[in-house]
Amino acid sequence: MRKTAFLGALALLLGGMAPVQLQTQLTFIVNQVPAYTPANAPIYLAGTINNWNPASSAHQLNRLPDSSWAITLPTPTSNLQFKFTRGSWASVEGNATGGPRPNRSYAVGGPDTVYISILSWEDLHGGGGGGQSTANAQVQVLTDSFFMPQLNRYRRIWAYLPPDYDSLTSKRYPVIYMHDAQNLFDNLTAFAGEWEVDESMNALFQQGDPGAIVIGINNGGSQRINEYSPWVNAQYGGGQGADYVNFIVQTLKPYIDQRFRTDSTRLGTAIWGSSMGGLISQYAAMQHQSVFSKVGVFSPSLWFSSAVYSQVSSIGKQFPMKFYILAGAQESANMVNQVTQLKNDLLANGFTAPEVELVVKADGQHSEWFWRREFKPAYQWLFGSASTTFEQSLASIQVYPNPATDRVYVAWGDEKAAFYQLLDVQGRIVLDGSVQAGDSISLAGLSAGMYQLRLSSGSALYHAKLLMR
Repeated sequence: MRKTAFLGALALLLGGMAPVQLQTQLTFIVNQVPAYTPANAPIYLAGTINNWNPASSAHQLNRLPDSSWAITLPTPTSNLQFKFTRGSWASVEGNATGGPRPNRSYAVGGPDTVYISILSWEDLHGGGGGGQSTANAQVQVLTDSFFMPQLNRYRRIWAYLPPDYDSLTSKRYPVIYMHDAQNLFDNLTAFAGEWEVDESMNALFQQGDPGAIVIGINNGGSQRINEYSPWVNAQYGGGQGADYVNFIVQTLKPYIDQRFRTDSTRLGTAIWGSSMGGLISQYAAMQHQSVFSKVGVFSPSLWFSSAVYSQVSSIGKQFPMKFYILAGAQESANMVNQVTQLKNDLLANGFTAPEVELVVKADGQHSEWFWRREFKPAYQWLFGSASTTFEQSLASIQVYPNPATDRVYVAWGDEKAAFYQLLDVQGRIVLDGSVQAGDSISLAGLSAGMYQLRLSSGSALYHAKLLMR
């Protein structure tokens, strides 16, 4: 009788509804939080119900007279995955020791009222690592204040270097550019558990992998969504993604190529991310096919804008590319359909089946533990020996005269027309178009200096250095 009266009062408090209506609703009651929880701090539910928005005003819990918190939702029609936050992923709930906890889950048909204890907040409990960094010796923070001129902001940049980097001074390495660097290497900075990229890369190296450099870019906190989509979502923002990607291509990559022994060609350059980071990686790979040849698209937030699909059809295939697309069946209800549509769109617009790998795991969740587990097989597919099958870099191109003045002729062992791009020393495309073998390209208006000429003809790639006088 006492429980019935309490639930009736709860229904009136949360929505003015009659007690009988609780039978068609689900209520979460948080009846325990850490003693150090800041006074008057809001608590939010983030999960598959709201695309994992950590500060959705529609999913803020209400404070009850007994000092507990509650939220009432329509009875779900599919299983839920969720966590609680204080308004950001930096302030997400943790486990009993302050470390990352798995996603919570609610199965359809469960109780109408669920009581929950929040054991810790990661940002107030040593960041999840008990004050100890878990990054290994190959990881370094290059700077906490790398200037992003395209966005007029500063950002922390991390670098993982292979174990033999210092001992083999003539060896060059491919480079992977990754987003959300807080979560890649160090549990001390991760908001929901780290990917353990450094541990995975070291393990692969011990198994005979030649190694790769990984460059991590911290997300911008409150600017993360804005920077991770070039398209605007009316509810969540976005729109600065093109500038963010231009920062990587035009500013960060030239800096990394100058400072480290990198394979700076497109065949040696990859981009990788998850969630919104997966969305911006997919955009970057399509938009800058002359720069990137490999992309890891983990649990991409394709729901954010349908323009991600139209981008594929409007640009189409310009260069051979490897797409590794990962999704979990336990993520949002539309995730599997969305990544399947992305794969089909890529195949319909010039990319071949060996270039697009779609992996759906039955137990996969929208979580760091899932991306951590799947990192090694994705890396091996992207960088394994089979990758050379369609990544042909042929040397049989003729460029003359070289040095050139106002015009250059190109010839190669193919009768097909080629798509060409001319890049300056900063990796910026200064000229592009199509050309037939033996034809010339006008260089009028270009400044003297060194350029890189790249051509794509069918599945073959050609590149040559060109000196302008």
